[in-house]
Amino acid sequence: MADGPDAMAVDGETVSAPADRNAAIWYAADGYEPAKKGINGRRVAGDSFLKGFFRHADVDEFVALTAADSDNKSLSALRQALRPEKRLRCVWRYRPAGIAPVGTMFYSGPNFVQELWRRAPLGSSAYSICGMTHTTATLQVMQGIYDLRMGPSAEWDAVICTSRAVRASVLAQMEMIDSYAVSRFGKAPPMLQLPVIPLGIHCDDFAPDPAKRESLRARLGLGPQDVLCTVIARLNPDVKFDPLPLYLAMQAARSQLPKRQKLHLCVCGIFLDMPGGDQFDEGAVRLMPDVGYTRLDGAVAGERQAALSAADMFLFPIDNVQETFGLAPIEAMAAGLPLIVSDWDGMKDTVTEDVGFRVPTRTLTGAHTVSEGYRYATGLDGYQQFSARLSAMTQIDVPLLTQRLVELATNPALRKRMGEAGRIRARSLYDWSAVVPQMQDLWAELAARRRSGTGVACPAGELPILPSPMTVFSEYPTKQGGFGDARFIATDQTGRMTPADVFSLRRYGAQNRAFQTAAQVESVWQLFAAAEAAGLTAYHVAAQTGLSLQVTERVMIWLLKYHFICEIDN
Repeated sequence: MADGPDAMAVDGETVSAPADRNAAIWYAADGYEPAKKGINGRRVAGDSFLKGFFRHADVDEFVALTAADSDNKSLSALRQALRPEKRLRCVWRYRPAGIAPVGTMFYSGPNFVQELWRRAPLGSSAYSICGMTHTTATLQVMQGIYDLRMGPSAEWDAVICTSRAVRASVLAQMEMIDSYAVSRFGKAPPMLQLPVIPLGIHCDDFAPDPAKRESLRARLGLGPQDVLCTVIARLNPDVKFDPLPLYLAMQAARSQLPKRQKLHLCVCGIFLDMPGGDQFDEGAVRLMPDVGYTRLDGAVAGERQAALSAADMFLFPIDNVQETFGLAPIEAMAAGLPLIVSDWDGMKDTVTEDVGFRVPTRTLTGAHTVSEGYRYATGLDGYQQFSARLSAMTQIDVPLLTQRLVELATNPALRKRMGEAGRIRARSLYDWSAVVPQMQDLWAELAARRRSGTGVACPAGELPILPSPMTVFSEYPTKQGGFGDARFIATDQTGRMTPADVFSLRRYGAQNRAFQTAAQVESVWQLFAAAEAAGLTAYHVAAQTGLSLQVTERVMIWLLKYHFICEIDN
């Protein structure tokens, strides 16, 4: 492989062309090839972006930063398949000056500090670096955000934020870092750009297949009047979504539908890095016995297409800080499905009232989750435990979720109207043909900033890298806060599992996922179970149990999450 300005030309001669609206793609299979490296959201999104860029970018040449001939061959094959008329030039990753005249490097993640240091000997104005958010809740990424602020970044560098909510979380941590830098060094480093540009999809890939619809519905024994709800997601209740509140809502919705109308849930996904995947299957049996249930292998493209094609509506009840954008709802829109999603992070931007319903979510404040940040930052907990504990304290409004399910299940005209609106919205806003030009506009803006500005050295220093998560993610839920003087009573428990049973089913005791102890949950629950119609406040419960107010409210939001208690009017 050649290096520097004489970089190897995989197909044809190396060219020089003005390229303010172009970017050299930092390429490694781990970020772009789910078939080789394993399916996850980051790789699926990376693969989709790369194909979208090759198809739709208005550039004179494609440029890539690579470290292996195998990567060159992969990119060359992709270019040949999608844009054979364009040249591809591959530059050795460790000699990044060779990307010239292209003035921006595109990195597929948000923490590109290593590339900042690789640029440093050339001067920070040599070119711009542009990253993109995926998951921002991991210690690795939060460390990367700190490193970006303390490293040699400049105002002509950028991190594309895929939603307003994730931008708010990134900015919140950066502002904390800046405050620390000012107190220690007297000034903050130059601020990177944080534009909001969504992820994209290839809408044509998600067109419904009538044959697959007929086949799957026949396999499930569903008639034309029956309603199939589909979820496509990584099947991990700790780092994606807890299915049990959805199951509660599905069972409640079933009781409000005509007896002759079947309600069926299709969950399509894969179990990754998670013990106890049977929580999805066992929970379905125990919590929604009157609802049909099917789990399909999300690693099989045909199964994913069948799940979308056969569905009457798409559900995405995310309750986890792992999520930042929510690509699956966009895919469902492209398939012409109405949506019911949680009012959470990226869905606040993507799911409007004409295409679906957003169900309110609730978390506690940062003051309630200081221990989660500390335990994760110091190695007491891993990411599974960290995410599980936060999910346990994230409520989705189960009664309203139930109501929305009934609304769509009983109104085919509404489903059709929302589905058509979603199809139009997906194609006009989220197809790569609409997203890639936004990225190119950004790169041109960075070039203009780079030409008009001067490089500024940024001081290095120390910083705690993980603040309380619910301070950073304060913009994710519909609302935040403790319960104050609000009163709560136990809900009707006839025929239901007990809190202890749900606690056991969720296996919180395994690998330290428990947000509070089972004994603490039980002590709080017993007070509500015995309470009179006037109900109890968090202050009453704390006083009677001897627990702190924060611990009490942590338990109470978990009881709210599974609809064991509900708020009443004072």
